[in-house]
Amino acid sequence: MSSIFSKIVAGDIPAYKVAESNDFLAFLDIAPLAEGHLLVIPKKEVDNLFDLDDETYTGLMIFAKIVAAAMKKAIPCNRIGVTVIGLEVPHAHIHLIPINDVHDMTFTRPKLKFTPEQFEATVAKIKAQL
Repeated sequence: MSSIFSKIVAGDIPAYKVAESNDFLAFLDIAPLAEGHLLVIPKKEVDNLFDLDDETYTGLMIFAKIVAAAMKKAIPCNRIGVTVIGLEVPHAHIHLIPINDVHDMTFTRPKLKFTPEQFEATVAKIKAQL
């Protein structure tokens, strides 16, 4: 069965896409901890990050690094936090989250809500830095 992320890759489900290559995709989390909270995925559906082949794993990290640099320029923050939890969706993914404090990465915090227009504005800010 396809994951929700594979359906996004296929175009069956819309997403606020920030960056895309032949092998990877970065899009806004629709239940973010902060403005600009992104998910970075390989287009190839593999459940566990550490089950990715070496080429895909390193490619994903390089792609995430490029996206994180653009995020840092676009969203006021001290750092871009990186986390891999892997329990929510059975498709390898990395969370990139603009943070000012370690507590900004606590997933038990209430998620933020943005309008479609706010999500689109965030996408535009980050894309402008790529």
